Amino acid sequence: MKKVAIILTQGFADWEYGLIAGAGGPFYGLNIRFFAPAAGEVRSMGGLSAIVAHGVEAVPEWAPGVIVVVGGTIWETEDAPVLDDLLLAHHSKGGIVAGICGGTLALARAGLLDDVRHTSNDADYLHRHAPGYTGSALFRPEPVAVTDNRVITAPGTAPVGFAAAIFESAGLDHDAAEAFRRMLAAEHAGADGK
Repeated sequence: MKKVAIILTQGFADWEYGLIAGAGGPFYGLNIRFFAPAAGEVRSMGGLSAIVAHGVEAVPEWAPGVIVVVGGTIWETEDAPVLDDLLLAHHSKGGIVAGICGGTLALARAGLLDDVRHTSNDADYLHRHAPGYTGSALFRPEPVAVTDNRVITAPGTAPVGFAAAIFESAGLDHDAAEAFRRMLAAEHAGADGK
């Protein structure tokens, strides 16, 4: 199983990393570590205060197989961290990069979505917030995670599928990843009252 680096920023989305960290380590044996643009305190959209011990400059030395960029409010602002070099270097060495919701903007800004099938909150969202993005022909308006050439993307409404795609890319057996996805989708199977 590969190591998974999760990057949190100020205003990170509480629901987008929880399943990866909460199930990935304890239930599936992933080695998960959190990073931030700078080590120290980050506060989530919901007000959770977290102390992140490692800045993103420490990611290459830890050598994860997967780098996950969690979405949040900062990605649509001028204060968004620039992760281009980190993400491009990781991907060029055969690593997997993943972004959900606003985290897809970091991938788009790095040029990682220009040549792969991908998704996000919507196509216009990428154009508005990622100058230079040229991958619109490969955009898929999917409500689930999309994986192509070691790049995983998802809209903010798909944390379950995003987590499952990360688990599988990190080495979890396909059937186990599908079982995880089905288990968490079970409550919706009876949503019509039957």
